[in-house]
Amino acid sequence: MNSTNELIEQLPSLLHRARQRPGTNSLAGALAAECGLAESTVREALARAFSLTLTGSAETEAPLAVDLDRLPLAYCRERAVLPVRIGDQLHFLADDPWDIALIQRLTDLCGGVPRLIWSRRVEILARLDAALALAQARRTGDDPNEGALGTGSDQTAREISLESIERAPGASVRHVDLAVLEAWQAGASDIHFETRRDALEIKLRLDGVLIPLARHPGGRDAEQVINRIKVLAQLDISETRIPQDGRFRARVAGRELDFRVSIMPSIHGEDAVVRLLDKAQLRQVDGELALDALGLDARSLACIRQVAAEPHGMLLVTGPTGSGKTTTLYAVLSELNTGFEKIVTIEDPVEYELPGVLQIPVNEKKGLTFARGLRSILRHDPDKILVGEIRDSETAEIAVQASLTGHLVFTTVHANNVYDVVERFTHMGVDLHGFASAVNGIIAQRLLRLNCPHCSQPDPTALNILAQRLDAAELARATPQRGKGCERCRGTGFMGRKAVAEVVPLDHTLRQLIVQRAPGLQLREHVASLGISNLRQAAYRRVAQGLTTLEEVSRVLGSLD
Repeated sequence: MNSTNELIEQLPSLLHRARQRPGTNSLAGALAAECGLAESTVREALARAFSLTLTGSAETEAPLAVDLDRLPLAYCRERAVLPVRIGDQLHFLADDPWDIALIQRLTDLCGGVPRLIWSRRVEILARLDAALALAQARRTGDDPNEGALGTGSDQTAREISLESIERAPGASVRHVDLAVLEAWQAGASDIHFETRRDALEIKLRLDGVLIPLARHPGGRDAEQVINRIKVLAQLDISETRIPQDGRFRARVAGRELDFRVSIMPSIHGEDAVVRLLDKAQLRQVDGELALDALGLDARSLACIRQVAAEPHGMLLVTGPTGSGKTTTLYAVLSELNTGFEKIVTIEDPVEYELPGVLQIPVNEKKGLTFARGLRSILRHDPDKILVGEIRDSETAEIAVQASLTGHLVFTTVHANNVYDVVERFTHMGVDLHGFASAVNGIIAQRLLRLNCPHCSQPDPTALNILAQRLDAAELARATPQRGKGCERCRGTGFMGRKAVAEVVPLDHTLRQLIVQRAPGLQLREHVASLGISNLRQAAYRRVAQGLTTLEEVSRVLGSLD
């Protein structure tokens, strides 16, 4: 369809077909799919032609108060309609303003021509669920839209502090807000709300390990806290049988944070995990991401910078989930971001903002996968590309081809070590000639907890093990320590984490060995001949420097050599 005039002329037949399309989030979206126009174009054109008010327009900037008493809830869900008040006037959010039976019912209800606001089905149902949750909570004296946290419906970031928690009207509000505040103050990455048979347990993932935070007896507290989190993240409060994902925003101690929410059904109700996404936590005082702050040794940093300075090719970072792979690539990109080159990322999700960088979130529900997004990025004239993760053969092939055709590609892949990366790409069906030509370097990375600086004390017993792992010169300088646990480290003996890495640049010989499918042992021997320390050697040097413990190395690396 070439014009909006054709859209209006063909609207009856388009409406008929659009209403038959299953699983659409809005009638406007279905119409757009039928006529081949953008949804925004369809909405604006039909709103002008039929004098419809759109959500997001100046008229709807005022607060919309949902009126739950005007229509049966089942009817609202079925027809995607919602009565709302703007000031003293009654309006109706409607997904299908051309539904004759709906218009007739609304006309009879208000005794005249109904004031319609054309909205999307998904937005209407989200507002309805939030209103139901609010009404339910008010009946129990626990208002989920009051308190410190901003709600997911308007993404307003309200301030959270001890003072605001004291003023919170309900127990569930106080429990959630206090957990968020303590998690941020402790530097935790996640908050786990676990429903037990007779209690709610709250834990923090601090430096990669779960630490108990609070326990609230009684099943009612658990249900109300989970409902509070659902309301914040705009999730369905009535659905308790399937997983749900969402996000919300809040201001904590003056800093705006994003929170990613995962709800999971369990035998005792539901559990929730809230991930803290602090877009500024990787930055130095001057606002720049800090590669030096990752804690890598000088040789590894120099090697990473050398590989990243190549005009084209691929830099791969490997390691398990939570090993800091994306953080390392963000820090590298920050140093390369001079403003003279186009840098584009595709991530799932975008967790931190990089100024001056085009960042694209994966949206598999809408068909935006890593592979599809990467194909589109290549048409956007990029110089450097970050692919959040290579998960499949299609993405791997495109990334390799992009690095061979003049682009510098940064990406991550799940593998245990540098040598397993080769096997991973082989299993994906990637041509090893292309792979070996494309890759400039591979980083295998882990995060080790650091000894608490406030309670660490010498640990001479570690010298016996280190004597078997280090040369005489390194052993002579070794000063191993161990944190005994104190109030500042919550009794763990650790505070913070730093990266430890094995950085392997690909030289001509290593490329030949890869193409020849040489065994891993031969690859290891060649890398060792270059004087490159493996992960375990690098970790033992951290123990010798008094930065961490042998037990922490074993916990993170296991039997890996």
